[in-house]
Amino acid sequence: MSVFTTVTPNELGAWLKNYALGELVELKGIAAGITNTNYAVTTTQGKYVLTLFETLQAHELPFYVNLIAHLAHHGIACAAPIANQRDEYIDTLAGRPTVIVGWLQGEPVTTPTTAQCRALGAMLAQMHRAGETYPGRMANPRGPAWWTATAADLYGYLDEADATQLHNELALQARYRFSHLPSGVVHCDLFRDNVLMHGEQIGGFIDFYYACNDILIYDLAITLNDWCAQEGGEIDAMRAEALCAGYQSVRPFSQSERDAWPVMLRAAALRFWVSRLWDWHKPQAGELTFRKDPNVFQRILRHHATQGDTPRWL
Repeated sequence: MSVFTTVTPNELGAWLKNYALGELVELKGIAAGITNTNYAVTTTQGKYVLTLFETLQAHELPFYVNLIAHLAHHGIACAAPIANQRDEYIDTLAGRPTVIVGWLQGEPVTTPTTAQCRALGAMLAQMHRAGETYPGRMANPRGPAWWTATAADLYGYLDEADATQLHNELALQARYRFSHLPSGVVHCDLFRDNVLMHGEQIGGFIDFYYACNDILIYDLAITLNDWCAQEGGEIDAMRAEALCAGYQSVRPFSQSERDAWPVMLRAAALRFWVSRLWDWHKPQAGELTFRKDPNVFQRILRHHATQGDTPRWL
């Protein structure tokens, strides 16, 4: 249960007086996520999600919160933050920075259809285009410098074969520079549990708190590696083709992006293999329950490495 900070109905009822959202009807904890406290809030005017930030500080939030507001303003399916009577999106409750957003229709899916993948690809491309006019900037905190530094602390936990694979992949990625590729605002964590589906339509993108500025097709590669991967690490070609076709129906790849695509798929798998290894071998307090198998992305990376340099699913 991702409720680390307890909020009582009386506390929330008093806090809601700073908003034009009506009177509190129901307050329920949301059993999702591992970082922040989330509540479903029902008032006399509707349903909302209340987030209390457990690690991010108030001064760190404007990039993310203003981004969500910007994207929602441009028609992207995401939950727009709601301002209080002082016209502020970021408030404080129970000693935590707090944001309240509208409730989105839909549920995460475990086995996406090709139609859902196509819709996802199109919405992701629309998000990238909408982000072109967002003035905020945030460097990716988990880019190549982070992979390399974090891997140095992980080799001692790995057997020889895994350590060699990790070392070789880092060396391969270090040979490439992608500064010439289109970049902009990216979600960087658009896994199945961060997308709400309403049938075959996108109900909304959620959890933008890894968003940053980076290579656009890197964002698509991260998404593909989760939405289209099978248990053995192979990629479901039909889902991958649908995802890429949906994306390119809005924002076609340039030739330079096509050339970089195979290495970008590997980069996206490497990033999450390293982070899963870190979570597995060096879990933070309170996160043991939520650790996930790090070998999932190792298998995906191994699959991509066997496919050579031919662009696939484009």
